[in-house]
Amino acid sequence: MSYLGTTGEHSARFRPVDETIVLDRPTTSAHFVAPGSVTDGQFGLFRWDMAPASGGPARHFHKTFSESFYVIDGTVRLDDGERAVDATAGDFLYVPMGGIHAFANVSDEPASMLILFAPGPPREQYFLELAEIAESGRELSAEEWTEFYARHDQYMV
Repeated sequence: MSYLGTTGEHSARFRPVDETIVLDRPTTSAHFVAPGSVTDGQFGLFRWDMAPASGGPARHFHKTFSESFYVIDGTVRLDDGERAVDATAGDFLYVPMGGIHAFANVSDEPASMLILFAPGPPREQYFLELAEIAESGRELSAEEWTEFYARHDQYMV
């Protein structure tokens, strides 16, 4: 999709910090800075804050969007599907559609990163539903987990 006009338009959107939805979990905080609903589905941008030794998702991939990880602070173990590296502030990992990846904070200090995905599906729904499952104590069968992941374009390897 391209802009086809010649004069530009007044279409920029400012979003103050108090409009950012924050999902606080015991070991992580997900700040939905610019979900796809704010960017007309062009991309999504989250800030991901992790407590020390907070782990992260196992290796997985997505079929319909790419993901990029930019470390802001601390050390984040970024896994590109072949190897894991301990990334620090300023380090970056791009994962194209279908690329196997994982991340975790395995250090003894907190860590923060930005996660950018494009295009911008309503990825926040995955994290909100995952939190609801954990908070409710509901247990899913292997088949239910597979359906849940598939519905949110997350395929575990």
